[in-house]
Amino acid sequence: MVDQFVVGIVRGSHGITGEFKVESTSGEYGHFACMEEVTLTDGNIKKTFSVESTREGAAVLYMKLAGINSPEEAAKYNRWEIVVPRKYAHPLQKGEWYIEDLKGCSIIYKETAEDAPAAEHVVGTVTNVLEGGSGYLVEILLSESCSLLADSVKLNKKGNPKTVYVPFKDQFIGEVDVEAQKMQLMHLWILE
Repeated sequence: MVDQFVVGIVRGSHGITGEFKVESTSGEYGHFACMEEVTLTDGNIKKTFSVESTREGAAVLYMKLAGINSPEEAAKYNRWEIVVPRKYAHPLQKGEWYIEDLKGCSIIYKETAEDAPAAEHVVGTVTNVLEGGSGYLVEILLSESCSLLADSVKLNKKGNPKTVYVPFKDQFIGEVDVEAQKMQLMHLWILE
């Protein structure tokens, strides 16, 4: 499991002291109050800062980091991600998972027969979880070796494995076990 999480995104400077606005990736802001240190990253560069203060506003958090003391300095980090250790991420409720823990999970389909135990087939791997219009979508890279799927379903025109998107809803995704790195697919037809 991943030890570091993106918990927010810098959304511009605020005021004259180097404070900036933060959008929480979880939609929650209370867990920011206990952060002592954060890492800012643009995907290539990482910089670690001590947290001087945080305060909640209307659907935004204001954060002041040591060493960033002007609006111009704060503006340099616009759109950078805020990364923290797992212990500072928003606590999970029942039926919630961190997206980073879902990435890399095998997508399992259980084929049932009347007189035999269910056979498990790996149909793909989770590469991401994205926010869609009506909820979250699980991005799945289909497995070339899955015998349950026709080549026209699992391969694109160039012969490479397809990526498909499945709604992250109970009727399509069953049991999720991040410790075993498995997610259950309820229906094969959703991949077509």
